[in-house]
Amino acid sequence: MGKRGPAGKPTALRVLHGDRKDRVNTDEPQPSAGEVTAPDWLGDRALEVWDAYAPDLEAKRVLTSWDVEAFAAWCDAVARRRDAAEHVEDEGAVVELDVFNKNGELTGSRRAKNPWLLALDAADAQVQRYGARFGLTPSDRASLKIPNEGDGMGAERLLS
Repeated sequence: MGKRGPAGKPTALRVLHGDRKDRVNTDEPQPSAGEVTAPDWLGDRALEVWDAYAPDLEAKRVLTSWDVEAFAAWCDAVARRRDAAEHVEDEGAVVELDVFNKNGELTGSRRAKNPWLLALDAADAQVQRYGARFGLTPSDRASLKIPNEGDGMGAERLLS
């Protein structure tokens, strides 16, 4: 069973909010300042998404070398969502599907919801779930606070 209740605040936010010292994890592991590169398995369309968002997220210290796989999964979900949306746009939300009898013989057709809508819904859910981890939706971004780079109040300074 997973943890109960809402997700905990990141340590840097706890410090900035002035939480009690016993509620601040001063031993939280921090990723090394390694290079953040897209994984080799990322497709061309997903790589376009990576190239559009990764530099800015890395500059704001939201994307680190430890987050590459999760962010790549978000990029892949965005690419699959775009692909499914294009199919729905081209084919429509309702399509004609063949109907077969139990012997596999074509007996007619019926109107039904486009199967690409299932792929679109699944990709939408993944985009929202993974995007929330990186503050990529307005409501999630509203709950994040990133100190200004020029104010000298980085999380490392506050925790030391």
